[in-house]
Formats: sequence, C-alpha cells, structure tokens
Amino acid sequence: MRYLGYEARARQLDEADALAPLRERFALPRMPDGTPRIYFCGHSLGLAPRDARRLVSEELDDWEALGVTGHHAARRPWIDYAEALRPGLARLAGAQVDEVAAMNSLTVNLHLLMASFYRPRGRRRCILIERGAFPSDRHAVVSQLGLHGQDESALIEFGPNPATGIVEEAALEHLLRQRGEEIALVLWPGVQYLSGQAFDLARIAAAAHAAGALCGFDLAHAIGNVPLALHDAGADFAAWCSYKYLNAGPGAIGGIFVHQRHARAELPGLAGWWGHDPATRFNMAPQFVPAAGAAGWQVSNPPILSTAPLLASLALFDEAGMARLHAKSQALTALLFEAVDALDTRLACLTPRDARRHGCQLSLRVRAGREAGRQLFETLTAAGVVADWREPDIVRLAPVPLYNTFAEVAQVGELLHEALGRQA
Repeated sequence: MRYLGYEARARQLDEADALAPLRERFALPRMPDGTPRIYFCGHSLGLAPRDARRLVSEELDDWEALGVTGHHAARRPWIDYAEALRPGLARLAGAQVDEVAAMNSLTVNLHLLMASFYRPRGRRRCILIERGAFPSDRHAVVSQLGLHGQDESALIEFGPNPATGIVEEAALEHLLRQRGEEIALVLWPGVQYLSGQAFDLARIAAAAHAAGALCGFDLAHAIGNVPLALHDAGADFAAWCSYKYLNAGPGAIGGIFVHQRHARAELPGLAGWWGHDPATRFNMAPQFVPAAGAAGWQVSNPPILSTAPLLASLALFDEAGMARLHAKSQALTALLFEAVDALDTRLACLTPRDARRHGCQLSLRVRAGREAGRQLFETLTAAGVVADWREPDIVRLAPVPLYNTFAEVAQVGELLHEALGRQA
C-alpha cells in the first residue's frame, strides 16, 4: 500500500492516536524472530492483558495461603468476586448494574435464559433466528424447541437479501408483522459472526414486541466491539462470551442481561444456589428465593481463576471509554475498507460499509473462488498476520482499537494487494 499513499497517513494517524499507549498493556504474539505478529483475530480470541497474569497469580497465591478462608479473606474476596465485574459489564452493555451478571459460558446462558423466556402457547410457538446463525445458537434453539414439545417446524430462519448479502431490518420487520402471531421469541445477534453486520437492536426489539414476541440477543461479537444500550433498547434478555473483544481468555466466564421489567416477574427458570438471595443463601433453606435482577439467574459460584482476567480487561475499557474505542475502530476499518475497495474486481467484502452497521470485523471473499481464498489466507498467515478462515470461503480480519495500529492496517492492505496481484 506504499504506492497507494497509505503508509504516511497511517503513521500520522498512529502519532495522533491518544489510545496508542494501550497496546503496551497487552501481550503481543510474536514471530520466531521476535517481531510482533499483526493480530487481527480479536473477533475470535482477544489478546491477553498484561495484568491478567498478575491477577491470576494473586488468586493462586491466596488459594495457597488461605485455602477455604479465601472466600472472605482473599485480597479480592471470592464470595463477592462476580459482583466486582458488574459495573464494568453494565457500562459496556448499556445497562443498569442489577440487569447484568457474570456467569457460565454463552450457550449455557442462552439455555438458562430461554428456559425462562421461551414460553410457547397455542399458535404462538415459534422461535425466530437468523439463517446462518452460529451453529451453537441453532443447536441450543432446536433443543429448546424439543424440550418444549416442539419440532423444527417451529423454527423460523430469516436470512440476508441474496442480492446484497445484508440482512435488511425492514424486511425482518415485515416478517414479524406477517407471522407475528406464530412467534414466541426472537433470538438475534448483535453482530453477525460471519459477515460482521451490526444490527439496530432497539429497532428489532420494538418490532418483536409489536408482534407480541419476546426478544433476546446473542452479543458474542458485539460487546466490547460496538456501543450497546440494552436497557434503552428494550431487550428482554441478552447473553455474551468474554473471550473475544472482552479479552478474558479462552473459555472465560460469560455474562447475561435481563431487563429490569422482568426482575420481579414470576418467570419459570432453572435455579441453583448462587442465584439465591445472598442475604439468606447460607441459611441453606430448601426454598429458592431468587436474588434481585439478573443475579437471580446464576446457578453456581464463579470460577475465580478464569474470571480474574476479565477484571484486567474491564479496567482497560474503563480507562479508554467505549466512545473513544469505537471512534478509533471506525477509523481503522475505514482505512482497511479503502484497501479492499481498491481490489474490488478480485475481492468482495461481505461486511456493510455503513459505519453504523459494522464493528471491528471485515469479512472478505476472493472472487476467484475457495482455493484462491485459502491461498490468500495462507499467504497472510505466512507473513505474520493472524486472521481466521471460516468455511466455505471467508477470511475474517478485525483490527481491534485496544491493541492494533493504523500502520498494521496499512501493512495488511499492502499484503492483500501483493497476494492478489500475484494471483491475477
């Protein structure tokens, strides 16, 4: 991309970037010669905050020194550990603190939430999801249908416009008006995992409610990536993982949102002792008294060693602020879009260009076909770029504002031009 004039512009953008020092707060994967790899894979697994090792080590030290008394005597008492996460998660989710909880993992949380919010009755028995949903979401939904005596005829899948590859929210609204009496629940992504399309959650929630359905969101690719306002959007519930943009490590603790209007509702659900009112939890009474808000959906106490890294990451989000991070993200992707657009005859981008309709991720398809796409992916990998490949033919790239630079975007753009130039 040097010949396209991007190198100097990228350098200027990096010099003016007030968030640039945050990069030093992360451990960067490196090539054998010690050169940092260009890590554009935060949509799959975020990088490790440097403070994560210290926090995990402190928990191990407290466990060794204190044993069971660490529940109350550790420097961060384990009994209240998940409570410390709630304010930071609430800020990222656009929620009240009592509307969020850190717990379990994403698909488990979807099951727990659907146990409460999927309530088929009469003709209203269907769940509406995206066509091409992440397989775990579809597996969870189909199994919930089965648990409620339904089969896959109660699954409605709505996909993108074949001409554009984009899911049109107006068409989704039309479907909800047309078939709303059949739909009990809408479960939709905040950002589509394959295309990177971001959705207007308030618009979708309003359309679902107008049709008489409840509405939940899978925010795996949204939280920490795009600004969220779940409370104001009126979502009934949401769930997310913390190992992508939240940088909490592989298999890290997930999270949920439950709107305040459901806090006192008599909802069915699956209970466990950690969801019991903490004021009386240790009375060991046989009756379940749920904790207020989203905390009432907790089942078991949190895994401290895999929760500690999330504390490190949330501190960085609070330091940077989501508004500034998103502004940098849009600038990073705008530069990457320029490189992709210059290759329009050879490279298709599935991700909407409207800045309101994408986050960090751009999803690319080589027009020459799958084998050419694999060759491009392998060329990027050999050059030190960490991206990922999703079948059948998608290369996903995500410059993350916490730790990526504009110079890296320029380098990736140059590599794209060199690789596809050789294929021409």
